Amino acid sequence: MALQRVIRESRATGFGLGALGFFWGGFAALMPDWQARAGVSDAVLGTLLVLSAVGGMSAMAAGPWVQRRLGARSMPVLAAQLGCVGLVAWIIGSPLELGLVLVWLGWSMAGLDIASNVEISHREAETGLPLMNWNHALFSFGFALAAGLAGLARRFGAEPGAIMAVIGIAVMIAAFATRERAASVRPITDKTIPLSLPWRVVVPAGAILFFAFVAENGTESWSALHLERNFHAATGTGAFGPMMLGLTMGLGRVSGQVVAARLGEARLVALSAVIAALGAGVTALAPVQGIAVAGIALIGIGAAVVVPSANSLLGQKVARDMRVLALSRAWLIGFAGFFIGPVVMGLIAQGVGLRWAFAAIALMLAAILPALARLMRTP
Repeated sequence: MALQRVIRESRATGFGLGALGFFWGGFAALMPDWQARAGVSDAVLGTLLVLSAVGGMSAMAAGPWVQRRLGARSMPVLAAQLGCVGLVAWIIGSPLELGLVLVWLGWSMAGLDIASNVEISHREAETGLPLMNWNHALFSFGFALAAGLAGLARRFGAEPGAIMAVIGIAVMIAAFATRERAASVRPITDKTIPLSLPWRVVVPAGAILFFAFVAENGTESWSALHLERNFHAATGTGAFGPMMLGLTMGLGRVSGQVVAARLGEARLVALSAVIAALGAGVTALAPVQGIAVAGIALIGIGAAVVVPSANSLLGQKVARDMRVLALSRAWLIGFAGFFIGPVVMGLIAQGVGLRWAFAAIALMLAAILPALARLMRTP
């Protein structure tokens, strides 16, 4: 009954994050094609991915203004805009064109992500239900589904531009399902914002989010290339990397609430970081493709619950009137990792290869442990 209520309350936001994951899963699975069509090296591809960060950070900065103007139409409009990005993927044929698409992609994805998560927070406050894990699981399942379908389509010779056009149309259709009444919870005003923040907990929490996002988006962006390049996988089968990551992250997030109740949030984050780091190490050292895919699955299982559990830990450490601002500042630190991850991996891959890039991911995931210890030592 509780799960049915969660699903019912998450109808609009579930479609929003599900569509977001569906779009990004398809685009990430086609990364070998975008690199080939643009004719760029690993380092240049990693640098171009910075442009998605430029678009994404711009959307984060403009998010409050956009949502004030659009109101209840925020999610439908932003989801439709994201679908339009898929329709213009046909133009990618040079570094400039790939860069322009990535700027628009970053803006559209971050805008829809922010709008969806704000609405989830409002729903949680209204209903008292924990909605984050379920909604983010839908993102991961959408990601896995699109990655698998895109890889299958590539295997049968479909053009990447045509694949993204179909995905874009699907996202635009899903945009109609994201419209719902505006949450009754009022946004925080300037008068309610505290004068100072407990940075002693915000910074380590932000560090946990940063390392988790580096691992997540780095693996999403480069796993298909890793499988096809280092294991000479057939065209399209590299999509098993991002597909497996999305599937295991979705399953991990669905079960995360139950496991957290038994282990506690702190133990869950520590265990998850160890599992994800082990998975990155296996991916780096794997002698055959099957073992590499299993390593990616471990990354997904481990990384799945780190972000929502870190949010919960931070919320427990700060006073109620500081919670929204503390979480927003920690996310500003952490979300930088979402954009930096693919760039760092590209530079490492250009210099010493993708195996070393996944080894670096393992080290970053291991760095979650001292950040967690610092967070838990602070009263």
